[in-house]
Amino acid sequence: MAADNGSVEGMGAAIAEVSERLQLLVREEIELAKAEVQTKVTRLLKGVVVAAAAGIFVITALLFLLHGFAWLAWYALPVGNSAIFWGFFVVAGILLLLGALAGYLAFRFIRSSSPPTPELAIDEARLIRETLRPPETPVTVPPESFVAAPVGSPVTVPPEPPVAAPPPGQLSGDGPA
Repeated sequence: MAADNGSVEGMGAAIAEVSERLQLLVREEIELAKAEVQTKVTRLLKGVVVAAAAGIFVITALLFLLHGFAWLAWYALPVGNSAIFWGFFVVAGILLLLGALAGYLAFRFIRSSSPPTPELAIDEARLIRETLRPPETPVTVPPESFVAAPVGSPVTVPPEPPVAAPPPGQLSGDGPA
């Protein structure tokens, strides 16, 4: 009787240990999912911020471009001789280049980020579920093995038929040519 109590206590301790490890595993999977989502959201936010910067650069460049066209129009008219507009065009060109660079970087950041789904955690959870799932091996018994015999009579199992060898010159999987 004492041996039974020891094995029951041992079984309870084993179940408690498995339960604790499973809880730890679930907590770690949740932390992994949080880290994945945080990484993806950070990438997405970087892309949005750089895209906003690109928009600001392009709008500012358009303002300088329009202002430069205004000075160019003033210069083309026969009212005065000044070359101030070239400064506006240089600044507008630099701002357009910065806007193009920022737009390209924003495109790369947004393209490299995918929707914030914790793919690694999901894959790990699937692997754990498959590991913990009992194997599904159905037991099938061929109907020929059930032989009805009267009670008390000896049961004999018929011998298996011999396997015929293929004729010489013909492989086992080949048919007639």
